[in-house]
Amino acid sequence: MNDRQHLMYWVHALTPLHVGAGRGEGHIDLPLMREGVTKYPFVPGSSVKGVFADVHGATDDARRPSTDQQPNPKHDRILQAAFGRAGDDHSNAGALAFTDARLVCLPVQSLYGTCAWCTCPFVLNRLIRDLEAVGIPLIGPPPKPEKGRAIVPDLATSKLCVSNEGKSSALLLDLDFTVSGSPIASSWATKLAEWIFPDKTWQDLFLERFIVVDDDTFSFLATTATEVQPHIRIEPDTKTVMPGALWYEESLPAESILAGIVWCDRVFGVSDVKREEVLGLCKNRTGQEAVQIGGKASVGKGRCNLSFTHAQG
Repeated sequence: MNDRQHLMYWVHALTPLHVGAGRGEGHIDLPLMREGVTKYPFVPGSSVKGVFADVHGATDDARRPSTDQQPNPKHDRILQAAFGRAGDDHSNAGALAFTDARLVCLPVQSLYGTCAWCTCPFVLNRLIRDLEAVGIPLIGPPPKPEKGRAIVPDLATSKLCVSNEGKSSALLLDLDFTVSGSPIASSWATKLAEWIFPDKTWQDLFLERFIVVDDDTFSFLATTATEVQPHIRIEPDTKTVMPGALWYEESLPAESILAGIVWCDRVFGVSDVKREEVLGLCKNRTGQEAVQIGGKASVGKGRCNLSFTHAQG
């Protein structure tokens, strides 16, 4: 796989993130998109690719063919190769490929420390598989807490724990955990913080609030700890709620962290553009890119930071 020069990409939600699945069947009218098997929320790779294309101004007009009157720089040919082009005899598929962005850390309300970034062994093992595909050195096997227990990087510095009679506990929502510290959890938290947050202050905040719970508990949280908001439509004349105009909308909470893989596949239609040039659109980005993903942009939903990590050397 490495001949295609894979990169990791990270999505950090700054505001609630709603990528909807259409109409729901339960009490949530507009639910999140979820994986078919795990039922974890995710962001489709097509959404991330579309947003990234917009970051580069890769509209149809930006990828127009050069003419004597309107020449386009060669960089537009890279955009054409990366994101594709439709509508004429020179149409081609885009070579830049994004997997779905899958959940890495879910922010959960904590009685201590305000908020916990929760993950679990299953999620971290999937992340290990992606890191291996990209060629990034592995951190090591994830910690595996038993049910009712949780693991943090360091009991002395964690903001999520309280000690009572020699036992450290954490309370997430209404779930009580016996907590222990682990050097491997510290290694995971440190690397994730470096990849996701360029700012040292936020790296420290992440380490203080990182926690690993068991797989079953995480599945429960991924279903119940999302943000569900009621919405209404007002009758303009009477200023009352319009009949039938009450609905509930689900979002991933702010501070959610997701990750996926991006690579350059075969380049079509633009013979003088190399894969390295296409992937350079991602690889040459430094720091975080402010983007908007999903719906409800006019009310501030979906503000995210997008960043990339690649193997060194």
